[in-house]
Amino acid sequence: MKQKNQMETRFVQPLSCLTLSIITTIGILPPATAQEPSPAKLTCEEVLSNAEQKPRQKQVQKLAQFADPQEERSQLIQQANALFNQGNLPGAEETLCKFLKKYPDDSFGHFQLGNVFFRGKKLEPAISAYREAIRLRPRYAVAYNAVGVVYASQSRWNDAIAEYQKALEINPDYGDALTNVALALWQTNKKDEALASLEKALNIFQKQNRNEKANQVQQLLQRIKTSDDNIS
Repeated sequence: MKQKNQMETRFVQPLSCLTLSIITTIGILPPATAQEPSPAKLTCEEVLSNAEQKPRQKQVQKLAQFADPQEERSQLIQQANALFNQGNLPGAEETLCKFLKKYPDDSFGHFQLGNVFFRGKKLEPAISAYREAIRLRPRYAVAYNAVGVVYASQSRWNDAIAEYQKALEINPDYGDALTNVALALWQTNKKDEALASLEKALNIFQKQNRNEKANQVQQLLQRIKTSDDNIS
């Protein structure tokens, strides 16, 4: 269980490094109805259809022959992580889509697929993948935080705040969600609430000896505290 949590933390880390300078506005469609295939599923079907027209990778064939399902799961997840970290998003997508076709009830797999979609700016499929992870694992704080980050990337601040708050209801000491909700609160002119959230996040990161995160939060605190002076 500890290893799985570490994998999730490493994989979601790019999401928690959201800065105001990279925020863009991109509209998305409403969530699909229960009768319709989800955006994530439709995207995976397209990915797998394209993959069938290409020569199969030997490594994937070898993994599919493992007798132990847990060993196969672990290998596929590791392969997806490696491809993601290398910047090979199509490869990571294909691996995760194959993984989820075989293991559709794996919440972590859907969460990782959402990360890959988000990095590739496929925002609607990303939200869909995160929602599926939450459906399978209702108290998935990291997935709620991830949905909030997608909304924040579209400047949908109130929607983002709602998702961050859901994550914090599950885990009140979730430092990344506290930092992200502070950024969204600041954008909605709730400066005092933003500062309070950042102060709490700073305290948590310091207790966890996450010095890099603590330094980032300190910089955000200073930026927000001096924002009125900059405006005037």
